[in-house]
Amino acid sequence: MPEKQYERKHKEERPVVAICYDFDKTLTPDDMQAQGYIQSVGYDVPAFWEKTNALASANEMDDNLAYMFVMMQESEGKLIFNRDTLAAYGSNVKLFPGVEEWFERIRAYGKEKGVIVEHYIISSGLKEMIEGTSVAKAGAFEKIYASSFYYNERGVAVWPAQVVNYTNKTQYLFRIEKGVLDINDPAVNDSFSPEAMRVPFRNMVYIGDSDTDIPCMKLVTSYGGHSIGVYNAETKDKSKVYKMMRDGRIRYFAPADYRENTELDLLVKAIIDRTAANEALETLHYACKGERDSAAKDGKLQ
Repeated sequence: MPEKQYERKHKEERPVVAICYDFDKTLTPDDMQAQGYIQSVGYDVPAFWEKTNALASANEMDDNLAYMFVMMQESEGKLIFNRDTLAAYGSNVKLFPGVEEWFERIRAYGKEKGVIVEHYIISSGLKEMIEGTSVAKAGAFEKIYASSFYYNERGVAVWPAQVVNYTNKTQYLFRIEKGVLDINDPAVNDSFSPEAMRVPFRNMVYIGDSDTDIPCMKLVTSYGGHSIGVYNAETKDKSKVYKMMRDGRIRYFAPADYRENTELDLLVKAIIDRTAANEALETLHYACKGERDSAAKDGKLQ
């Protein structure tokens, strides 16, 4: 059987900044399922999550598999559980202030500075619902990594296709780093030289809100990238970001307000500015290193 050919991204002439986002409570104030779906199957929100958590606990089951199972189970006789239905619920998800304009504005700012900005979602929520949001339909995201369903020949969801939990979120950072974006592409395990990395970790930004983001935040921070904790500007509850800062998970925090000239906007622009300057030095470093290696290969070194 011939090996499948995957589409891969390669190193660009200009530096790439990859901004990776959680979704629930990062780009939207509440869980996506709690903004219409849970109510439509006859539950109040706390009762629904109590049921999914109890199912997971009683069966040593992944929390995300549990909520996906309960969503399928509770839809029977109430709604057609297919991709279009989930996308329709996604279209009603409320976004934080400024999110609608954020992605294109930050891309444009990067272009002014000679930097390619790409936006990625890494979420334990549902891919189908995220794809239904106005920003996803407008092409905001380079790639959406999220939990998703397998659909039968009638288009009805019958089984999980992908489950993204807080620990396996980190694999997607390595895929972005190497440009190996397809979730089944085994080249993510290939060895790359530092200068061949499409998006070095130092050029990554991870934006999240809670404990489920900690592995990604820690990884990005440890390798010289920029992790940002966000909190709801209306509630002003900073307890989670304070804890993440104390534990060394994040370098910065800001309100989840994506409008122009807010704390978050200015912070991300400062990171882009720093990347542009730093990558000019990195390019010079690798040019010097390449010249030295060529001289050694040609026997020109004493």
